Amino acid sequence: MTQPPPDHGQALAPVLATIAGIALYSAMDAAMKGAALAIGAYSAYFLRCLIGFGLTAPVWWLRTRRFPAPAVLRIHLKRGFVLAFMGWSFFAALTRLPLAEAIAISFVAPLVALYLAAALLGESVRPQAIWGALLGFAGVLVIVGGRIGRGAIDGETWLGIALVLGSALLFALNLILQRQQALLASPIEASAFQNGIVAVVLAAGAPFLLHWPGGASEWHPLLIAAALSVGAAMLLTWAYARSETQRLVPIEYTGFLWAALLGWWLFAEPVGPATLGGAVLIVIGCLVAARRKRPGPATV
Repeated sequence: MTQPPPDHGQALAPVLATIAGIALYSAMDAAMKGAALAIGAYSAYFLRCLIGFGLTAPVWWLRTRRFPAPAVLRIHLKRGFVLAFMGWSFFAALTRLPLAEAIAISFVAPLVALYLAAALLGESVRPQAIWGALLGFAGVLVIVGGRIGRGAIDGETWLGIALVLGSALLFALNLILQRQQALLASPIEASAFQNGIVAVVLAAGAPFLLHWPGGASEWHPLLIAAALSVGAAMLLTWAYARSETQRLVPIEYTGFLWAALLGWWLFAEPVGPATLGGAVLIVIGCLVAARRKRPGPATV
């Protein structure tokens, strides 16, 4: 007897959700860059998370009416703590680097996450996932080399690069925790606890670092960023609950394409030949990593 082949539409759905989630996160990064330039990276991130918690927590509580089990709460706490310092350092870097360049440097994270997934989650690393990540990383090197080679690098630029690299290492761990969280919690619960725990962690610095927005022009980017962040977090939680980390991680590279477009549009950051060439490598890497062999029909 021959069984029907698996539904490839269902296999593709997490990939499409991840692409959409990364697009929303890239737009959120652009909004956060504007907010961070206006009131500082700490204040922008802290207030964005407070707003995000206010948007998601009531919906989560009305739907569940119960607190997470201790094992689930531990995952929420771990990821929230990692995200607090990952986001703060990344948004601080955005005030010192062009948006696309910061995103490009941060792409060392998916490469590291592929091996963390094998070590922490027991996933086997498929050859096409490795080749896809390497192609994407090669594209990043082309882009960064082209951008850095065109101008002088001062102390602020080096600090921005150091902040991005530190954030990228935390982001790699975050990707693994995101997979664990997605298997245990709904998207709305994950988003509510993500924002709430980050806000609690960052609140320790509020008496010394918080700069309150001065008017509507400074509040608008925060509100937009909070809404985009919630939407992206829910899409990615849904996707990571339905597919392996190593299959979805290389799709993070598409964030550069959005960052290049938004950086050029909103902040007049140029996109040169190196950027375009690197983007081609990134897209190819994503396609290679997401490709899976179609199994033959099962017989019994």
